[in-house]
Amino acid sequence: MILTYKIKHDQDFSDELAKAKQVAEYGIKYRTRSSKDVKHIGLKSAISNQILKKYANDKSAKKVTNVKLTIPNQGITLKKKERKIRITPLNLTLKYHFPDNFEKINQIEVGEKYVYVSVTVPEREQIEPENYLGVDLNTTGHIAVMSNPKTGKIWKLGKKAQHIHLKYKNDRRKLQVKGKYKKVKQVNDRESRIVRDLNHKISSKIVETAAANNCGIRMENLEGIRDSAKCKKSFKYSLHSWSFYQLQFMLEYKARLLGVKIEFVEPEYTSQDCSRCGYLGIRNGEAFKCPHCGHVDHADANAAFNIAMRSGDQCGADRDASYGSTGAPQVATV
Repeated sequence: MILTYKIKHDQDFSDELAKAKQVAEYGIKYRTRSSKDVKHIGLKSAISNQILKKYANDKSAKKVTNVKLTIPNQGITLKKKERKIRITPLNLTLKYHFPDNFEKINQIEVGEKYVYVSVTVPEREQIEPENYLGVDLNTTGHIAVMSNPKTGKIWKLGKKAQHIHLKYKNDRRKLQVKGKYKKVKQVNDRESRIVRDLNHKISSKIVETAAANNCGIRMENLEGIRDSAKCKKSFKYSLHSWSFYQLQFMLEYKARLLGVKIEFVEPEYTSQDCSRCGYLGIRNGEAFKCPHCGHVDHADANAAFNIAMRSGDQCGADRDASYGSTGAPQVATV
């Protein structure tokens, strides 16, 4: 698996980045892959070769907007004991803090503020799970609610996400009224960093819990939900402002690293069916009640149990009778 880590650098590469843009524009115009043809621009040939390889081969590329300095593996020296990376063509040495379990560095891209390190990380052989954890992803309340049908335990994760979105939404609105659009971008960037960090913590918690319990993970297939979901404006804002796909991507690659199996189930009626008897129940906000068997639960917890059992290998009644009711769950919160 290939992962990319970001490291902030404190050097001025504006001159090299300007030359890199010229090389990319030359490559698009003349479709050349030889660094000799752009020698007059003055960029190191090792970097020019990589830029030409990218832009000259891309026939759909018509305009250059943002070019990074691309350094191949041959121009990189790694000192794992010191946790240092040396980028020879740029005379740059960086200290890294990401996990050092990678097999090799593939390439490095250097931008105005950050260095992007692409590494190959070994994947564990996928383990056949004993059972599955169900994960219900939400736009309001907790971002994710995870359940273990075998024990009846529930984890509620990411409650502060909605507060974060509403706070920064209001901040943006105030700044836009004042015409402070540069500040708006800063607010957007700050929110993105906070949400990304939260998604990292939530995805790690889910995958590590699954691995520790020899479980797989089941989630709803949310492909196309942004386009198909019919909802009121306040809910639609939450739906579009939170990155479903960022969290899902993190869950998938972290699961592959630990050998945890992930399956996706269809989302229809996961929040409306009763996880105990399987009949259609009544959801009212965060509350769920089944008029058939009398089961009462938190709506997201009920959905998480339904997702975990959606394959039909085990019915809700068996889960409830054998492993304990979900009516009084143990809850862990991040």
